[in-house]
Amino acid sequence: MFRSSIVALALLAAPAAIAQQVEGPTRIFTGSDLFGLEQASDPRISPDGSKVAYVRRTGDVMADAMRPSIWLVDVASGKQTPLVASGSSPRWSPDGGRIAYVANEGSGAQLYVRWVATGATARVTGLPTAPSAIEWSPDGTRLAYVMLVPDEATKLGKAPPRPEGAKWAPALEVIDKVTYRTDAGGYLKPGYNHIFVVSAEGGAPRQLTFGRFHDDGPLSWTPDGRTILFSAVRTSDWEQEPRNSEVIALDVASGALTPLTKRYGPDAKPRVSPDGRLIAYLGYDDKRVSHMLTHAYVMDRDGSNVRALTPNLDRSIDDMVWAPDGRTLIVSYDDKGVKKVARLGMDGALSPIAAGLAGGGLDRPYTGGEFSVSARGTVAYTGGDTQRPADVFVGGRRLTRLNDDLLGTKSLGQARELAVRAPDGRDVPSWLVTPPDYRPGTRVPLILEIHGGPHSAYGPTFSTDVQLYAAGGYAVLYTNPRGSTSYGADFANLIDKNYPGPDYDDLIAAVDAAIAAGVADPDNLFVTGGSGGGVLTTWIVGKTNRFRAAAAQKPVINWISEALTMDNTLMTSRYWFEKKPWEDPMHYWARSPLSLIGNITTPTLVVVGSEDYRTPVSESEQLYAALQIKGVPTMLVKVPGASHGGFTARPSQSAAKASAILAWFDRYRRPPAAAAAND
Repeated sequence: MFRSSIVALALLAAPAAIAQQVEGPTRIFTGSDLFGLEQASDPRISPDGSKVAYVRRTGDVMADAMRPSIWLVDVASGKQTPLVASGSSPRWSPDGGRIAYVANEGSGAQLYVRWVATGATARVTGLPTAPSAIEWSPDGTRLAYVMLVPDEATKLGKAPPRPEGAKWAPALEVIDKVTYRTDAGGYLKPGYNHIFVVSAEGGAPRQLTFGRFHDDGPLSWTPDGRTILFSAVRTSDWEQEPRNSEVIALDVASGALTPLTKRYGPDAKPRVSPDGRLIAYLGYDDKRVSHMLTHAYVMDRDGSNVRALTPNLDRSIDDMVWAPDGRTLIVSYDDKGVKKVARLGMDGALSPIAAGLAGGGLDRPYTGGEFSVSARGTVAYTGGDTQRPADVFVGGRRLTRLNDDLLGTKSLGQARELAVRAPDGRDVPSWLVTPPDYRPGTRVPLILEIHGGPHSAYGPTFSTDVQLYAAGGYAVLYTNPRGSTSYGADFANLIDKNYPGPDYDDLIAAVDAAIAAGVADPDNLFVTGGSGGGVLTTWIVGKTNRFRAAAAQKPVINWISEALTMDNTLMTSRYWFEKKPWEDPMHYWARSPLSLIGNITTPTLVVVGSEDYRTPVSESEQLYAALQIKGVPTMLVKVPGASHGGFTARPSQSAAKASAILAWFDRYRRPPAAAAAND
């Protein structure tokens, strides 16, 4: 039997950092460079369109974190000015004279207001929990926000009286909620999210919504300042129907609530038109398939005359705001692996404004990006490419170049699109990244990197994992197999109730295309991926022994156990399978990689965050145990304190995780093939 091996990541990145300090800079992208990266997010253009306030996330090597600060960039000159040393969620007042934001200066996260002309700053709240979804009133006198209102924990029975001075164990924790923990927050504290308003000059906040329901942002004021629009599930079965939210009108004076939508399915992100006559919102009819397109809708102020604006757009709208003219919307959506911004007319016509948006996590090349619109119609957004993380753009012009000093001195892997055709004739969108020192006509080891979701999409964006793998001498292949978003509902639902399945053929076809292109060494193939990519990594090595080694990151290995232990309790059994686990256990088993363990001979590394509640740690531990029992070379790598979504949030752990995967692959990597690419 193989010796049990569990590796903690806390110190794995340190040797590389020390070596660089001793030996001097290198043109190769290294794990230490993650601390030097910066990224723009949440760009907020001023009402007059002259400035953009944005959040600048900067690596902090001493704190091992990406620190958020708020900066101003002048649109005309590109000149940057630091505004807040540590803060997030900048929001311009309607007159453009002030910026509200959230910061923690020692008393928990609070709301602050800064006067742009003078630099004066005032703290306007003293809240027990962090505010979110902040929104100025139209007259600039008030701020609305969402905050968790603590509640008493559920009790069942009671302990005997405790003698004075006795040190007893903590009280029992009684759980009675359908969703009792989340990946981002862990076990939920008792309480409910509600809406508040506070004077922009400070004072006591006023709670506007109440009850044992969660009220969600974003918030949208009507122009007269009398009503706030929001979304929530406020029915007696809200725990069993978490997606069945409605758009609700909140009377600010009385607190009266009026639901404006009523179909089965989520209605959210309401936006009131500039003249107050119309409300735009996003949603869909919930058909309980694994992927549903989110459409844009518009209705009259009272909820009547609902009409879909995008029934013929085979893409999901992810965000929208009204254009100043009040007759069109500015929307964003993913299209073939690229996030775009466009103007949407009331007739459903789309006019492109910008493409190539980028933002979100740095580790993998997912689609992402954000935008905002000035009172004059100017659009600011975050954009990037395979060579640079997100910067601030206005009108197609890059205003910031946050990483030019660092990455301009680095030799990075170069990406290109790769034509791939699946066995059934479908195109498989793919990108191939070659090592920095790649010489055309030579073959190199290949890493197939698979995205998660599975309903998500990769695109031509910057990725630290991809660049670190390329710096290690590997070509990196990443794809959008069937099931991926941004290619239409039919393409995404080719894996509905059948995942993993035919997406395997797409991935293998992409590997064959990389070999046929003369880049990949067929005797040096490796595979990795996270979440849904971890599922497919394990599925692949259960189907073929073509790969010399694999690294399954935060996988699902057993759909029955995952369905009953993940944070979204209702998700798997409701949307990914026709029946409950106890009603059709063999269907769950047939789609579980655990069913293929008997076929696996490929050395397989297993990697997971120790606080992962989405694809729980027990899934990775089952895979590790099964491989050990079967005698397949394996190790289990845990990322201490990391959740599923925060798997690579800390730079040292992100770098060390990639280093561990490379070290595993290097163990099984054959010497470079001497044959020319056309041999």
